[in-house]
Amino acid sequence: MSVRQLPQTLALQRQMIQQLADGKTHSGEALAQQAGISRAAIAKHISQLQQIGLEIFAISGKGYRLAQPLQLLDVAKMKQWQTAGSPEILLQHLTDSTNTQLLKRLQDGQSLEKGQVIVAEAQSAGRGRRGNDWYSPFGSNLYFSMYWRLEQGIQAAMGLSLVVGIAIAQLLERRYQCPLKLKWPNDLYVNHKKLGGVLVELTGQTHADCDVVIGIGLNIQMPAGGETKIHQPFTDLMQEVDAQIDRNQLVAELQHQLIQTLKHFEVHGFTDFASEFNQRNEFDEQTVQLTGGSEPQIGVCKGVDHQGGLTLQQDGQLKSYFGGELSLRGKQ
Repeated sequence: MSVRQLPQTLALQRQMIQQLADGKTHSGEALAQQAGISRAAIAKHISQLQQIGLEIFAISGKGYRLAQPLQLLDVAKMKQWQTAGSPEILLQHLTDSTNTQLLKRLQDGQSLEKGQVIVAEAQSAGRGRRGNDWYSPFGSNLYFSMYWRLEQGIQAAMGLSLVVGIAIAQLLERRYQCPLKLKWPNDLYVNHKKLGGVLVELTGQTHADCDVVIGIGLNIQMPAGGETKIHQPFTDLMQEVDAQIDRNQLVAELQHQLIQTLKHFEVHGFTDFASEFNQRNEFDEQTVQLTGGSEPQIGVCKGVDHQGGLTLQQDGQLKSYFGGELSLRGKQ
């Protein structure tokens, strides 16, 4: 489904989703009457909603039902959980990418407040690191982007994606007792399966103010069939914690956690976070292969140094590696 749909179409589909969100069966006739359209048009909209990841059953002679009840994101509910004076949280029904939306606002010269957030129910062009697609089914997970600004310039962003990962880990450990591990430079793991990832994008000069967009994708309750879209072991919060997940609460608390963590990072840099990362290092003391540079590097993973560089023990020496194009894999 295109993100360029007419606003009235999106509004109609939002209405349908709200009606189906209770997980009960709703007849096509009732949906059509409430929307003021034909049953054939309802069937077409249902098909489009299925294409963005909503698992909707069409039950012959009865109507339509979601595979499970759906908790929708709601700005009013998020505000109830926000700390007083927190920056705005914007909600989009369907977008191309929450990161892209913030970057467009910057390109258009819009003034953004540090800590301002965009979240979406679904992304049609979600992006991971190194240009990879990020599977973003509707209403299942968290697609979250926050704006920040570094006064010291791009060089001050060294280790930023690791700091964001630490902030997420601290929040999920405190809120849900979920023990997260971190994979350098931007992935979140639980029980050796991927729970989420971080995408930090920078615009600015080396020694001038730097605009930062921090994207976070977090699996909350992945719909059936996710394994056909994600080509690595993955998990979600609902599988890993014995608690109900309130996505509206999580958005507000994540915004607060990131703001507090980034304020500390601005003053102290990455040095104060190195030991935090190393305590959660998914590949601690494992032989790994680091790819993306001029040639693969193999060594024993010793965590990160005080600048956020990945440290490998190679031929009896410790060597640090940096760079946005590097990726880490356990050696096969």
